[in-house]
Amino acid sequence: MEVKAKAKFIRMSPTKIRLVANLIKKLPAAKALDQLAFSGKRAAGPVVKLIKSALANAEHNFELAKDNLFIKEITVNQGPTLKRWLPRAHGRATPIRKQLSHVNLVLAEIKASGQVTAKKPAIAAPAKLETQPKKESKVKLKESVKEEIVEPKLEDKKEKGKVVVDPRLAGRHAHGKIEGGAKGFAARMFRRKSG
Repeated sequence: MEVKAKAKFIRMSPTKIRLVANLIKKLPAAKALDQLAFSGKRAAGPVVKLIKSALANAEHNFELAKDNLFIKEITVNQGPTLKRWLPRAHGRATPIRKQLSHVNLVLAEIKASGQVTAKKPAIAAPAKLETQPKKESKVKLKESVKEEIVEPKLEDKKEKGKVVVDPRLAGRHAHGKIEGGAKGFAARMFRRKSG
């Protein structure tokens, strides 16, 4: 069984934290805490806190023994960068980039204890709608309402003296083909302007 823990937005660059993270890969959790206690790096503080958090998760949520866990995987990723400025001579400014880090930790069991389920019971899923009996609707539609709606054809749209073109078939929203065609009022109002 694997236990996961995350530390996000740590105010330290990922390269500095990776130096500490590489020291403790594949070590048992207790030995990793001892190793970090004697390292002189400032990045050891957040990593120790993360390991203790993962051990607490394992003990509380999955009822696993702390002595039976080792660091299976620890990854340090780049977080967002805060951009600041430092004033310099002659009115200039120098950029300062304050990098943040995300650390992911995975603990695994040294010897499999056979414990598979978590301490907290899973919530039962609600009954599916398909299993419930279907009720027939009491309202019946009349046959006159059930008539299919047929879309009128282009031949039906011809009227006396006027030709109305289906706007879906015409380009540019059928501006040039409104009632009068390309002459008269429609030509003046919807004339294309080049340039």
